Amino acid sequence: MKFPDLPIYTGFNAPGRLEADIRDLEVEGEVPSDIDGTFYRVAPDPQYPPRLGTDIYFNGDGIITMFRFKDGHVDYKSRYVRTDKFQLERAARKALFGAYRNPYTDDPSVEGRIRSTANTNIVFHAGQLLALKEDSPPVAMDPDTLETRGNWTFDGMLTSKTFTAHPKFDPGTGEMICFGYGAKGETTPDVAYYVVDAAGRIIHEAWFKVPYTCMIHDFAVTQDFVVFPIVPITNDLERLKAGGVHYMWDGSKDVYLGVLPRYGEGKDVRWFRGPNRFASHIMNAFNDGRKIYVDSPVAESNMFPFFPDITGKPFDREKAASRLSRWSIDLDSNNEGFEQSQLYTVVGEFPRIDDRYAMQSYRHGYMAAHDPALPFALKGGSITGMFFNTLAHVDHATGKTDTYFVGPTSGFQEPVFIPRSANAPEGDGYLAALANRYDEMRSDLVILDAMRLADGPVATVRLPLRLRAGLHGNWVPGDHLSAQPSTA
Repeated sequence: MKFPDLPIYTGFNAPGRLEADIRDLEVEGEVPSDIDGTFYRVAPDPQYPPRLGTDIYFNGDGIITMFRFKDGHVDYKSRYVRTDKFQLERAARKALFGAYRNPYTDDPSVEGRIRSTANTNIVFHAGQLLALKEDSPPVAMDPDTLETRGNWTFDGMLTSKTFTAHPKFDPGTGEMICFGYGAKGETTPDVAYYVVDAAGRIIHEAWFKVPYTCMIHDFAVTQDFVVFPIVPITNDLERLKAGGVHYMWDGSKDVYLGVLPRYGEGKDVRWFRGPNRFASHIMNAFNDGRKIYVDSPVAESNMFPFFPDITGKPFDREKAASRLSRWSIDLDSNNEGFEQSQLYTVVGEFPRIDDRYAMQSYRHGYMAAHDPALPFALKGGSITGMFFNTLAHVDHATGKTDTYFVGPTSGFQEPVFIPRSANAPEGDGYLAALANRYDEMRSDLVILDAMRLADGPVATVRLPLRLRAGLHGNWVPGDHLSAQPSTA
């Protein structure tokens, strides 16, 4: 039993395979007493070496880490999500599931079993902490203990085989807006769209088909509409059956934006078409009547080197640089295209907002960013080839950008916004992000004033261990956790 001597399994990226509880983490500075709640995040962290000798980073088992803030103290807990995959492999003491999203490479003993690693996002809704991987149903966990409760199908109402890793939450109604793509199985063109009420019941469902099958990693939601970006990270069933990779970049295909009213039916989807480009995550979206605006980091070409070009072209780092842009759609126009305008020159990803302003016109946005002009002497590898050496705050009212540089031997993971209070103005709060200390082979949680990033951390929560690069996470206020019962 040995992990391969490859960059995604060595150095800072080496699997940690550690579940831990630490009470009262060490703090430099002072954690503001008005921070009360829990920061949950998830990372891929394989418990066994890959069955086929190698894989992509995104196929590791999901491990949840939580930072509980209360009265200036921070407690830490980490637990693996006990998915079906995790438990079957733990019993066998080896990997049984094969390549990323390719069931044709699995051990015959697990044929037909749910393959979820639950490693992409972790959200809280209606008393459930839901660990998400977009090829499978959610996995419910206890928000206090991180005990796994099991696969979650909303009392049997989830008809899709899959569920997005990026549900959206309406701050006014408490609804969760969500979908599953490949809803009838890998590479199928079917999308199932759902609205889940604040109590956790599916109250609306619609099905439709996409122009071509691809990864639909994120989507946009406004007060009145939802928008599904179809971006050419494409898949193919015959390729999977032949043992090939699940996703490949196809630079010949156009981008489509599918627009659906919030409570629309499948027949109501209207497709808008634009030139080939790459986009993965949505910062926010809003509509002004029948005009829709979607803000996303957009790149000229594929950002993911582990999803190869379908023609065999080498990965192009320059064309992979993404900059925050705005897609504009006019539903009253006879034009079936959409407009794109670049908002900022900063190169970044993992966009975040003050979530109280989701689905509406907003002013403040945040990203993990890369500034090549700053000095760096990093040890270890990056899963995308890009090091996020700064955090960036963009102000849509002024057009200005404020940044914080983490230093020449560190890198940032995805940030999360923490409001100062429930009634604080937009952007009044803190930005928290894990900093990878490559020279020390450990991690810090850095907390900054969200309106004054350049001033540096107000507090740094020091960890005596290394947290492998994660994917996504979210902040849950303490009163939300205490107000909602945890029911199985």
